[in-house]
Amino acid sequence: MEEIRKHFHDQLGELRTDIVRAAAMTTELIAASTRALLDKDLSVIDRVITDDRAIDELDLSIEGRAHLLIARQQPTAGDLRLLLAVLRMLHEIELTSDLTVSICKAARRLYNAELTPRIRGILEAMGTQAGDQMRTAIDAFVDEDVNLADALSDMDDVMDDAQKDLFRAIFDAGATDEASLQRAVEMALVGRYYERIADHAVQIGRWVRFMITGTLPEPKEHELAPLPGTGDGDGDGDGDGDQRTSDAR
Repeated sequence: MEEIRKHFHDQLGELRTDIVRAAAMTTELIAASTRALLDKDLSVIDRVITDDRAIDELDLSIEGRAHLLIARQQPTAGDLRLLLAVLRMLHEIELTSDLTVSICKAARRLYNAELTPRIRGILEAMGTQAGDQMRTAIDAFVDEDVNLADALSDMDDVMDDAQKDLFRAIFDAGATDEASLQRAVEMALVGRYYERIADHAVQIGRWVRFMITGTLPEPKEHELAPLPGTGDGDGDGDGDGDQRTSDAR
């Protein structure tokens, strides 16, 4: 019996390691997609799409192993909370990875657009903030730090303010024709993608709190509202409800 429990906890440790690896890969994609957008580096896009698929495969592996542990080992208390939290965090990580692909697609569409220094600065700050929040969420998980997990809600206020600043900057720049109007809408969507990434980091923090304390998260109403034309609250408007299919394949 002792050997079985040791094997079980070894498997839990492997799951913890792998979800941190998936989150770290996703955080790297946030930086890469921002570079593709601001530096017009289209060579980055194929790598982001390839890495997004690798994250999807890792997520599926983690999910399958977590389900098997629940079914076969009948975990209780803290072990069960860890497995449930891992499954919910996987969802947030996968959606975040998909959003980086959406940013890369927007980078293609904005390739010939000249970003004003103000808009460029705001987008760069949003990309940095999104990466910082994801790293904070994973640090909270690794360290089992409730205070760090709770701090994500305050960090998210910075992203919300940046999104408002971006909208103001887009309006101030003015759209004089149909082409510039389309570019303005594209830039606003990119801001929304960054804001959604930050929301996913906040949600990871709430599942970390659940893992530690057993308190179920209570998502804010605005974080549950889907983007217009989408099925799951994230994406670039193709409306099929499966962004992994629509953006990454």
